[in-house]
Amino acid sequence: MREKFIKFMQGRNGVDNLSRFTMGVAFAAIILAIFAGSGSFLGSLLDTIGLLAIVYTYYRILSKDIPKRYEENQKYLQMTDKVRARFQREKNMMQQRKTHHIYTCPGCGQKIRIPRGKGKIEIDCPKCHTKFVKKS
Repeated sequence: MREKFIKFMQGRNGVDNLSRFTMGVAFAAIILAIFAGSGSFLGSLLDTIGLLAIVYTYYRILSKDIPKRYEENQKYLQMTDKVRARFQREKNMMQQRKTHHIYTCPGCGQKIRIPRGKGKIEIDCPKCHTKFVKKS
C-alpha cells in the first residue's frame, strides 16, 4: 500500500510552506465556524472558506505543474520573509537566554549578549561606545 502511494505521488508537487499555511487557514476557519454556530451566516461563511482552502491545498499538493507551484511558494515565502525572520530571531533569543544575558544599550538600543555568571561588569556598546554597568 505504501509503495502505491509513493508511486502515485511521484511527479507531484507535495507539501510545501504555502500548502501548510492554507491548511492552517482551513483548520482555523472550521474551528471558528464551530464556535460561531453552523446555523449563522458567519458560521456558514467560515465553513465555506475552510472547505475552499482544503480543496485548494489538495489541488496544490497533487498538482503535476511543479514549476508553477514552486513559483507560487516562492512568492509566499518572499511576502512572509520579514515575519518569519522576526519569529526566528525571537526563537534564537529565547534559546540564548539560558546561557547569556541580553542587555539593551541605553544610548542606541543595540542588543548586547553577555555570558551568564560574570558578576558585575562594565559593558562597552560596540555600536555607540556608551559604557554602562550591569550585573551578569
